[in-house]
Amino acid sequence: MKATRTFAAVIVATGALLTGCASNSSQPYNNGGYASGGYASTASMGYGTIESIQVTQANGRTSGAGAILGGVVGALAGNQVGSGSGRTAATVAGGVAGAAIGNKVEGNRNAGGQEMYQINIRMDNGEYRTVNQDSVYDLRVGNRVRIVDGRVYRY
Repeated sequence: MKATRTFAAVIVATGALLTGCASNSSQPYNNGGYASGGYASTASMGYGTIESIQVTQANGRTSGAGAILGGVVGALAGNQVGSGSGRTAATVAGGVAGAAIGNKVEGNRNAGGQEMYQINIRMDNGEYRTVNQDSVYDLRVGNRVRIVDGRVYRY
């Protein structure tokens, strides 16, 4: 009975720990973020000129499923080690290590799947912004562009 409670406690703790790792983004490949020279801008619209366009690979996204499965497997493996309070510690340590490994494996499997474009823009007010998006369509270096809701468009 004690082993069942310990196992249940490990599962609940692992789930609570991993809840903060899950991504709820509705746009997985366009983070809409801006990076500027020393300060961040929160404006959702602006005009400028494209300075450069670079092709990058999208980061491996994780859903949390790998972490949960890894945590369960790690907790089960850790539960087989030792006895008494040592077994409890091994179960918790195995769950945490398994969750970390499972999350990393899931991220590696999803990595490199999609090309992203990093578009560097000199805004009309002198500020620099970097926008990452999944396509550039007809955008070229030197084009006048506008940024609307984290996407770059010619105008």
